[in-house]
Amino acid sequence: MGVVILLVMAAGVAAMLSRKLPTAFALVLLAVVIAFLAGAPLTGKNSVFDTVLQEGAPALAATMIAILLGSWLGKLLEETGIAGTLVRKIVEFGGDRPVFVALGVLAVSALVGTVTGSAPAAMLAGLIGIPAMIAVGIPKVTAAGTILMGIAAGMPFELPVWQFFSTALDLPVDTVRGFMLKLFPFALAAAIAYVLVESRRRGVEHTWSLKSVQSKPSSRGGRRQRLGDAPWYALLTPVVPLVLALGFDLAIIPSLLAGVLYALVTTTRPREMNRRLLRTLYGGFEVAAPPITLFVAIGILLAAVKLPGAVDALEPLVKAVSPHNAVLFVLVFTLLVPLCLYRGPLNVFGLGAGIAGVLIATGIYPAVAVLGMATSYNQVFGVADPTSTQTVWSAQYAGVSPQQVMVRTLPYVWAVALGGLCLTAATYLSS
Repeated sequence: MGVVILLVMAAGVAAMLSRKLPTAFALVLLAVVIAFLAGAPLTGKNSVFDTVLQEGAPALAATMIAILLGSWLGKLLEETGIAGTLVRKIVEFGGDRPVFVALGVLAVSALVGTVTGSAPAAMLAGLIGIPAMIAVGIPKVTAAGTILMGIAAGMPFELPVWQFFSTALDLPVDTVRGFMLKLFPFALAAAIAYVLVESRRRGVEHTWSLKSVQSKPSSRGGRRQRLGDAPWYALLTPVVPLVLALGFDLAIIPSLLAGVLYALVTTTRPREMNRRLLRTLYGGFEVAAPPITLFVAIGILLAAVKLPGAVDALEPLVKAVSPHNAVLFVLVFTLLVPLCLYRGPLNVFGLGAGIAGVLIATGIYPAVAVLGMATSYNQVFGVADPTSTQTVWSAQYAGVSPQQVMVRTLPYVWAVALGGLCLTAATYLSS
């Protein structure tokens, strides 16, 4: 039966890759089929209806709320001009020095990436940052990749991601945070190396940008009002949740709510607060709807693969192919990095979540080792996957294809994954 379940998983991957089914729908259908193959009854304990669907759907509820709050904060960064101001200041500081401009935009992208991920983060940093880089001679592919590498550098500090891995892998947030802090130097080093190497290797390409770097000035008001700049103290908004979560050990949801309130209070007149709060909250719902739908499906899939029948069927097969030697662990899973691309089987926001659940439920690896593997792969998916929304948006906005961005960025994020896997093997696996 374990072989049949693996074949069903392969069919699910094929359906997602060929776009026959949306990822969320494919994961739910896959979960139901696995539950039936595992011998689960329709109702009762360890059943299809009560366990897989009823309990699985809200299993990642804390992550969904964190995603919504991050999206809400992202909409506030956009509407209040905080994100645009950060990018403009960096562009002004960099002047006509391409590498300095790119490094500055990279820093802003990382900062924005700590608040929200996916396409919203790319847009917040890229709407101004990509045209600015192209205008000073950064090649288009490098400009798009800089935004993505920056977001990936900020990803280890993205609070909703902490919540996701904590809930999905049943680990304390402190454990997730500890590994993410160790992963950050690898992501940062790769991002800086990308900018320095790619901008110099490909040289300066002078071209006209199709987008305006600055907003059209109005006829009245000072310079800050004309450009739509936010006050300097409002620019601290992205670090407020981080300071509270890291420095004061505050829980993730209150930390994000504090960031929302800080952005609102520092940029909005009292009589306009209610309208802005509601407007950006509703906008946040629109941004958060796709990932929340995906997390509902992932919760259902995790519930299915943890059923006793599924665990018993898969355990001998997974044990037979899973390396336990630390060196082999690093070698094998580094070679498998491309399987997290194109919504592949190791994509943690797809079937990879189910595989992670199997590895933990069967006791193949400790949960912290699966955390290291999953977060390492997530660094690759978040940058180089041509089907991820942030990659597609950044590439199209820069005027290149997502595949071009993948080719340029993949070596760097592959190195990040290697670093994360080495860290995992050295810390959690015995040789």
